[in-house]
Amino acid sequence: MSSDPNRQRPRSSKKRRAVQSTPRPAPIARPATGRVAGGPTRPGGAVRGSGIPTAWLAGIAIVVVAIGLGFASGAIKLGGGALSSTDLYAGSGAPGGSGQPGSSSGVGAGSSGAGASGGGPIAGCPTAQPPAAAAGSTSVVTIDTSLGAIELTLKADLSPIAVGNFLALAKCGYYDGVVFHRIVPGFVIQGGDGQHGRVESYGSGRAGTGGPGYEIQDEPVTTPYVRGTLAMARTSQPNSVGSQFFIVLDDGAQTALVSANTYQIIGSATKGMEVVDAIAKAADAESPSQPVAMTKLTVSP
Repeated sequence: MSSDPNRQRPRSSKKRRAVQSTPRPAPIARPATGRVAGGPTRPGGAVRGSGIPTAWLAGIAIVVVAIGLGFASGAIKLGGGALSSTDLYAGSGAPGGSGQPGSSSGVGAGSSGAGASGGGPIAGCPTAQPPAAAAGSTSVVTIDTSLGAIELTLKADLSPIAVGNFLALAKCGYYDGVVFHRIVPGFVIQGGDGQHGRVESYGSGRAGTGGPGYEIQDEPVTTPYVRGTLAMARTSQPNSVGSQFFIVLDDGAQTALVSANTYQIIGSATKGMEVVDAIAKAADAESPSQPVAMTKLTVSP
């Protein structure tokens, strides 16, 4: 044994066992220091108060000023009705990527009546669904074009409401000067948009999206679609027929048309199908660059 009095004496085995058996306190968990999920912190890591940043206030002010200028200039308007969609084809195998004559969103739905410039209504033309054609009645409508005349025979018993509507529009001059704005060879030729499909307004690119400013009630289709059939275009929505119509070019179109079977048939082309074919042949595209116009419609009796 050393005689050094400062030397630490070794613990006894009993004391060592007592120290080793004493449990140590559990570690205290520290607060997590990671970012809160959802986005990065601001530079410097400090969290600012809940007030709206100055940059946001400046952005909101710019938007408010822009909206105000839009209303003042007329670029932004409220009301006025939605632009009606095309009375074209709704279904497989027809123009517009679908294939059946019917409008893509509605014949004249919500649109104003068409005037000579695609604006106001034509004097004397209906502004709501006209009276149905008399039961059992037959009328002949002649469409004059630069390629010749087409004679249409309309029979009230096929679709009295649609026949009455077509005759009323033809008699008031609604269709005069309106082009056949959509041509699908082997399927149909389509026209009748007196709002955007007139000769002077055709270049706007909106032909096929207008109508007379009203729609008519649906009626059942009771006869097949064949070459020469005259029927009204519409959308997939109920009661969406307006002014647009089509003439079937080929019996083969029946398969696509009958799959919907909702295009009200009002008659047929009884003379001048060679003119209908010529109109189809003259088109350089589905929406022709130089469409053939209906110069005048005559109704008898």
